[in-house]
This record gives sequence, structure tokens and C-alpha cells, in this order.
Amino acid sequence: MLEVEMSQLLQEIEALRQPMKELNDFIFDHPELGNEEFQAHELLTNLLEKEGFTVDREVSGLKTAFRAVYHVNGGGPKIGLLCEYDALEGLGHACGHNLQGPSICTAAIALKRTLQAPCTLVVYGTPAEETASGKLVMAREGVFDDLDLAFMMHGSDTTTVDGKSLALNLVNIKFHGKSAHAAIAPEKGISALDAVLLFFNGMEYLREHVPTEVRMHGIITDGGKAANIVPDYACTQWYIRSSSRIRLNEIVERVKNVAQGAALQVGATMEWEEVKAYDNKVNVQTLNDILLKNAEKVGAPEISEPRKVTGSTDFSSVTFRVPGACLRVKFVGKGVTSHSQEWLDNGKSQLAEYAIMYGAKGIALSVEEILETPGLLEKIKEDFKQAKENF
Repeated sequence: MLEVEMSQLLQEIEALRQPMKELNDFIFDHPELGNEEFQAHELLTNLLEKEGFTVDREVSGLKTAFRAVYHVNGGGPKIGLLCEYDALEGLGHACGHNLQGPSICTAAIALKRTLQAPCTLVVYGTPAEETASGKLVMAREGVFDDLDLAFMMHGSDTTTVDGKSLALNLVNIKFHGKSAHAAIAPEKGISALDAVLLFFNGMEYLREHVPTEVRMHGIITDGGKAANIVPDYACTQWYIRSSSRIRLNEIVERVKNVAQGAALQVGATMEWEEVKAYDNKVNVQTLNDILLKNAEKVGAPEISEPRKVTGSTDFSSVTFRVPGACLRVKFVGKGVTSHSQEWLDNGKSQLAEYAIMYGAKGIALSVEEILETPGLLEKIKEDFKQAKENF
């Protein structure tokens, strides 16, 4: 990589600092829930269209998803740049998704203006990460299958890359019983709520007999309507997670058995509803190393190793298909977790502005390095193939 080329790339990114800060601030000030991100969608697609990208404003039937394509020097390897922009109900942008569109678009525009190596830049808007998980829908329809690489950025309490993530099954477990007057004729009723309570007890016993990295947590979403009526319906929602999809599939079957047993004990029936399922992330160490090296090169603060404790992400549905990496950039104090007031308070801070720029620079330099270094893309693909075999 020529230093003059790197300098031109970084200069283009810096030139976008103020408009991207304004874009971030607007998205932050106008939080939109999943699949309702119409203002953010319009702003981002208009921006990319003005820069010469060919934009599909609806993807996979999702009205707030988009795909924007630009062929650099006739086109070549396809580089996916993904962003999210949904907010949290009741909290607004307390997960930092307001940062992503500005940062990813900055990287895409700067690369489009300066790259010498032929490639095809593809920017994806992926809605509803916090709820319905737009990437899952898009991945099922093969939207990402033709990519050579995929990148994301996210806010964080340190600057790092995503290491592992947990495979996830989100389920609703519904119990159906029979209503009756709870005082006059309780013997004629079958309490669906009793089945839920027995299920919770069964899950506590199951915890002792699963690996320590497994996470199982749930709430009662419907426990009946009135205390003097035997509930004929009750529902509990559970997140079941593991670092291994294969292991998780086995545990999910055990959870089903616990639910079925709870129903049998009271004479109810059990209905199992799968809401969504994520795989665990396929890590490509070569790609992670390149991304973190370039983040450090541009001065991103508090470079650290991938976090040991993690949750689940729909980005795993992309990294299961193509080599991908997510750069997490510090903009809050170390140890401060997302979905918190502190994340919300920093959404328009100077640290947020810096994070947008550091994210764009780290990703853009990594794309440039990979495309201009002979054999590097092929090595990343081979590493991905081997990592997936160990999945």
C-alpha cells in the first residue's frame, strides 16, 4: 500500500467529518424502532445515491432495508459494508446504532473516491437488529452470498474486534389449559400458568447439567388475565444460547422436553414457537488482525483483545456465509455496557464523532490493504474455509 494512497484515503474520510456528524446527530435525535427506520433509511440511501451508488431501496421485502452498489474501475471482488440504524423501545439509541450508518457510508464514499484496485462496493442497510433481525431475512434469501468480504462497525467501551458470539434460539413457549372459576370450581380448570411455573422450576434443575457457557433466561409474557380465573393460556419467552450451534441444538431439545413435561403434569398442552435463531460467529483471525491493526494505526483509543463474555448477533448469519469482521470502537467509558443511560448520553458526544471517523478509517484501510496485497484475499478465504470446518 503506497503511503500517498493511504493519505488520500484518510483525507477523504476527514473531509466527511462534519456532514457525518450532522447525520449521526439527526439519526440519534429521531430514534426509530426496527422496520420503522424510514427517516434514517431515506437519509442514507439519498446520500449514497448522490455519490453515484446504484440503490435498491427495498430488499427481501423489508421496506427499510437497502442495497447500494458502486463498481470501482470496472468492478472486482465484492466488499460488503453493513450498517444498522434501529433504536431501542423506551431507550432510543442506547446501543449506538446511530453511529453505524455515518461511519460505514464514510468508508464507502472515501473508498469509492480513492481506490485504484478494481472492486465492487456494496453497502447494506440492515434494519431491526434489536428485534426481528433483518440480516436473518436477507441472509435466508441469499442477499450476502456473492460477497467476498463483509465488514461492520459498532460502538464499544474499548476498541476491539468481535471474537466469538453465542448461537441463539429465541422461543415462545405457550401452554394451553382450561378456564374455570378459581373459587367455585377450580377442579374443573387446567391452569396454563401452573405449567409455566413448573417449567421454570424444571429449567433451574436443567441449569446444573449444561456446560457453564450456556445461557438460558426467560420471562413470563402472559400469566392470565384475572386472579379469580384459572388461566387457560400462559406464555413464557426464553433466550437459549451457547457458543456452539451443534451443542445448542441438543440443549434446545432438552428444553422442549422440560416444557412438555410441565404440560403433562397439569394436563395442559404445549406449543413451541421459534421466533428466531442465530448461529455462532465464524471467526477469521487473519481478517480480525488486519482490522484491529489498522484501527490502531489511525489512533483509535484503548485497543484491546476481543471480549471474552459476549451475546448474540444477527451478523453471524452473514459471517457463516462469507468472511466477515466487526470493528468495535470506543466511545464510552471502559466497562460501561450497552442498552444503558451512559451509552445514550454519549450518542452525540465528541467521542461518538471520533468513533465514526475511527471506524471508517479502520475499515477503509483494511479494504484497501486486502485488495492491494497480492494473495491476501485468497488467504482470508482459505482461513474462513478452515474456520468453518471447525464451526
